[in-house]
Amino acid sequence: MAIAAEQVKALRDQTGAGMMECKKALVEADGDFQKAVTLLRERGLAAASKRADRETREGIIGHYIHAGGRLGVLLEVDCETDFVAGTDQFQELVRDLAMQIAASSPSFVRREDVSQEKIEKEKEIYQKQALAAGKPEKLVERIVEGKLNKYYSEVCLYEQPFIKDSDLTVEELIKSIIAIVKENISVKRFARFKVGE
Repeated sequence: MAIAAEQVKALRDQTGAGMMECKKALVEADGDFQKAVTLLRERGLAAASKRADRETREGIIGHYIHAGGRLGVLLEVDCETDFVAGTDQFQELVRDLAMQIAASSPSFVRREDVSQEKIEKEKEIYQKQALAAGKPEKLVERIVEGKLNKYYSEVCLYEQPFIKDSDLTVEELIKSIIAIVKENISVKRFARFKVGE
């Protein structure tokens, strides 16, 4: 099947993947643009997991100040080299993450950052709610697990739906940029300030 250069360019513009990777994905997808996007995303997630253990010692401090100056965010996003820290993709990611934190107010970066004490307290609350609602004992554990996952998606940055595309989590967004820049990227820490809080 012949793939038009315009299709390859459009796929590259949307995904940030290399020209040859885009062409290969379009060929595999028989010219189906959305299927090619999915293939590239899957490959990107696989590539990102291979880089997850690599050390990140470079990066930038990003910020966001909401109109009116009543809400602000500072965050540290790290990568492997200062070269990647200067790329447009990395800078845009940091801006997007700062806006995500301003809009969604997470408390933690990852679920591993939530203390065991806090998790046990949440589980206890969900268990009592399920039992009070008359749920069968055998379903309570599954209900608690589901509510705990929902809790993580609200309070952990990496598990929140991305504000610009709710089909993606923040972690998937970060992995898609890792696939483009070919380096590990991680959010180290953040602080959200709001006047009066």
